[in-house]
Amino acid sequence: MLTLKLISEETERVIKGLEKKHFKGAKEAIDNVLAIDKKRREAQQKLDKNKQEAKQLSSSIGALMKQGKKDEVDKIKENVASLKEADKAFQEEMDKSQKELIALLCTIPNIPNDDVPEGAGAEDNVVVKEGGNIPELHEGAMCHWDLCKKYNLIDFDLGVKITGAGFPIYIGKMARFQRALEAFFLEEARKDGYLEIQPPYVVNEASGYGTGQLPDKEGQMYHCEVDNLYLIPTAEVPVTNIFRDEILDEKDLPIKRCAYSACFRREAGSYGKDVRGLNRLHQFDKVELVRIDTPEHSYQSLKEMLDHVERLCQKLELPYHILRLCGGDMSFTSSICYDFEVWSAAQKRWLEVSSVSNFESYQANRLKCRYRDSNSKKIELCHTLNGSALALPRIVAAILEDFQTPEGIRVPKALVPYCGFEMIDGNNF
Repeated sequence: MLTLKLISEETERVIKGLEKKHFKGAKEAIDNVLAIDKKRREAQQKLDKNKQEAKQLSSSIGALMKQGKKDEVDKIKENVASLKEADKAFQEEMDKSQKELIALLCTIPNIPNDDVPEGAGAEDNVVVKEGGNIPELHEGAMCHWDLCKKYNLIDFDLGVKITGAGFPIYIGKMARFQRALEAFFLEEARKDGYLEIQPPYVVNEASGYGTGQLPDKEGQMYHCEVDNLYLIPTAEVPVTNIFRDEILDEKDLPIKRCAYSACFRREAGSYGKDVRGLNRLHQFDKVELVRIDTPEHSYQSLKEMLDHVERLCQKLELPYHILRLCGGDMSFTSSICYDFEVWSAAQKRWLEVSSVSNFESYQANRLKCRYRDSNSKKIELCHTLNGSALALPRIVAAILEDFQTPEGIRVPKALVPYCGFEMIDGNNF
């Protein structure tokens, strides 16, 4: 959530930023915020003035009583009672304006960093780095869904029977391969200084609000209505909410956490060739990185997170490129976002496997995640960051396709110690 201080002091920059993000009605929304805040502040001023006047009048009662001026005391008491009655109206006006203000601010996205390129959609994203080599496949090479059927690795139809489309069942070596990837990603995060967390897979409304999934993305989340809980779309939600309503010491920053979790997304409106096989699922596994940092250091943290994810792609021997997302393709909450995509050789397309974002103070303002400055001792808003390291389904799809041979699928060397086999083939045990 944008701060009122930013909106009031840098109004034009905020409006331009929202327009860069293709937020419709940016000026009208910001004008409304300022108008409601003005109304709230006016009510606050009247309330404060009344309280001060009532306090001054009340302080004179004792002296007047000693002087026997009962009539004057009665008039003062009437005036104080009248002021207190007016206070109720001012307080109601303040409360009403505050609720309107928060409700409106929740509908306004974060503004993009200056480095975010202009653009309306994915076609305007900018490739900032590339790595790895595009593999040349042998004749008769298959897409991953055909490889899964050939080697009995993933049963998509059985998942439909048990649950529905988008909930595959992993079998034998593929189940072990999934565990190997999870262990590999978590161990790499541990080596890089991240403390592992095992979070809940369901969260309450306050947690969804804190990281910006609510009220923006409630249609994409699975909602347990009886308990009013939500299945997590990413471990970012529970892990970041650990620091909700906390005041941290600057000396403890940056805080680095990682977590493996299953992720659940309704993916409403997704259809077509891009959702086949592992390309788009309703349930999938992911390792998430979360950082809490100071505003001065958060972009160094962002660079370190990007370097971490890039090393994972390199160790998996996958061709990749890194995209800086344009304003129109960014998420509601991010200030800047980089996507990692790996090459899926049989599909001949890039698959997104990670998004790494700096939210600056936007999430922290919702979360009330703050830190105490070591020098000034002032309480300031933190910056929050997160990134996938990595999401499994499309990584698995790319490995199956890129590493396939006529004899089976070769396992990247970095994963062999974690899974205990070098080939995925007809021997599925």
